[in-house]
Amino acid sequence: MTQVFPIPPATGKSVWFLVGVMVLLIGLCVMLSWVAWSTRHSRAEVTPEGLKLVGDLWGRTIPHEQLILDNARIVDLRGEPDLQPRARTMGTGLGGFAAGWFRLQNQEKALIYLTDRTRVVYLPTDQGYSVMLSSAEPERLLAALRAN
Repeated sequence: MTQVFPIPPATGKSVWFLVGVMVLLIGLCVMLSWVAWSTRHSRAEVTPEGLKLVGDLWGRTIPHEQLILDNARIVDLRGEPDLQPRARTMGTGLGGFAAGWFRLQNQEKALIYLTDRTRVVYLPTDQGYSVMLSSAEPERLLAALRAN
């Protein structure tokens, strides 16, 4: 003959812990989905206010007066070892996509959006950091910034 001995139910505390973990995981999934989306949809816009970076957590508008356009240039990072990103301080790094705050080999702080490291616009600012952007048309982007 089988005898049944029920196990007392878990306290509400453990159920709420599991709910909290589920909410955290859902939030993480949403954030990772947004990062995946942004790898294909980030962009730079030259506006009357300045350089507008759009598409992910690191987006912002950098006013024209903060950009040191006399020192801006187009670089191929394969031939510029000092400008290679060395350490991610707060950002995203996925295979061929890097965005956010990084330290460069030369110890400079940089806000980067890199997908193609052979066509990069390097933009120093007077705020203690530089901006580095991959661009399909780097010459046109730099000309647009200088025209404003």
